[in-house]
Amino acid sequence: MRFVFFYRTDGDRVQPALGVVNGECVIDVQRAFGLPDEFGGPRAQLKWIMFDSAVVEDPRLRERLPPAAVDNRVILRLNDVLLTASPPPVTQLRDFYAFEAHVRNARARRGLGMIAEWYDFPAFYFSNAQAVIGAEERVPHPRRTQELDYELEVAAVIGKAGRDIPAADAEAYIAGYTIMNDWSARDIQRREMAIGLGPAKGKDFATSLGPFLVTPDELADKRAGKGYDLVMAARRNGVVLSRGNWKDMHWSFGDLIARASEDCTLLPGDVIGSGTVGTGCILELGPEHVGGWLEPGDVVELEIERLGVLRNVIGAPREPHP
Repeated sequence: MRFVFFYRTDGDRVQPALGVVNGECVIDVQRAFGLPDEFGGPRAQLKWIMFDSAVVEDPRLRERLPPAAVDNRVILRLNDVLLTASPPPVTQLRDFYAFEAHVRNARARRGLGMIAEWYDFPAFYFSNAQAVIGAEERVPHPRRTQELDYELEVAAVIGKAGRDIPAADAEAYIAGYTIMNDWSARDIQRREMAIGLGPAKGKDFATSLGPFLVTPDELADKRAGKGYDLVMAARRNGVVLSRGNWKDMHWSFGDLIARASEDCTLLPGDVIGSGTVGTGCILELGPEHVGGWLEPGDVVELEIERLGVLRNVIGAPREPHP
């Protein structure tokens, strides 16, 4: 199934809602099943629908709907809904370093060889779960950076709590996959990591997720290598800059989840990022080869087969608070 988090308008009220994408339509889960407001918001609805087999097989969600089925309450046109971050809110955000080509290319740009310890275990850092934004939202340009970059990644969203999860069992804990853009201020990141910690402020300002949350069963026929044979691409202002493939991960999402859950409980809403696919950022490609770093007004689109297109526009730097 493909889930989407969107904003529903009820008169003067705007509320977050959970939908199931069906063809060119979105089915409003709360209205389709007559759920009362006391049932909970989109995340409670997602947990209910993910782990109730009777609901998952319900024909209201599974049968492809014609556009004529739109009734403006239960069923809406996909192109008409206003998307939000997927899923709100993110409880914890860990971003890994799972594509060997990205690590090798990024280090080569600094005149460094591959680090042997990278092969010992999947490494990650914690990012800012409060700075998650969704598809079509503006990304604020950090005031102090001259080197703003995108990062083309895939992310798994945890659907149920678990601790010390074996890699072979990890898929049972995944609610779904989505596209992730780990925005990076490279000049800030470079200076802080020279100290031996980080990244921190170089990543602190925004992470994009969306537009859909796609369950693993939707991808099963494309399984290959440590991931799935699905093309990944990044565009700036309509021009393709990056291309890669999910199947090229050195560490699988099972490996990442096993590492993240070691001596630690993962919770529903936790996000596990893959790290950047090879050539999936300006840093690797070289700004001198692709027209420079990102600037206000640039439109960045990340696309992964079956996961959709995550589109954001770079906004102007925010004014500092007094």
